[in-house]
Amino acid sequence: MASWCESINLTSCLWFAEGTERKRVFVSIVAGILFSIGWWLMIDADVKYADVVATYYIWGVLGTISLVMVNMVTNQHINGSTLYDGGLIRGNTARGWLFVGFVLGFASVFAAVWIYLRDFGPSDKDKVPGVEILLQNLLILVSSIIYKFCRPEDENAF
Repeated sequence: MASWCESINLTSCLWFAEGTERKRVFVSIVAGILFSIGWWLMIDADVKYADVVATYYIWGVLGTISLVMVNMVTNQHINGSTLYDGGLIRGNTARGWLFVGFVLGFASVFAAVWIYLRDFGPSDKDKVPGVEILLQNLLILVSSIIYKFCRPEDENAF
């Protein structure tokens, strides 16, 4: 008698499909998990603790905008090796866009450290919300870096 595990067809799954680059799928999954854990921590801090102010969300939103900005620019645009030559997306503009994206990402982490030290560090308040806010922004930045630099780019990608 066959077990129920043997009846599952894994060849139709994206992970095991023929011709699919497993590294791209794996890196995307890891980056998405880190990003969602970061936001889950912030939501947890907001629900459990009364010390969390709504303005603490700003830095997570800026980190998310940073993730989108960093990953909008391909490495071909940065290197100047793309065949696309029209519009504003050339080498210097792409590098500037990437720089602003990283500045927003690191600024959100620095702001989370500042929030932790100012609001949760020296006081007798529970420090868990401050740690969760810090981890949220750190995980979003790490997710952005992993998704940008660890994922192989398709030369024919859109």
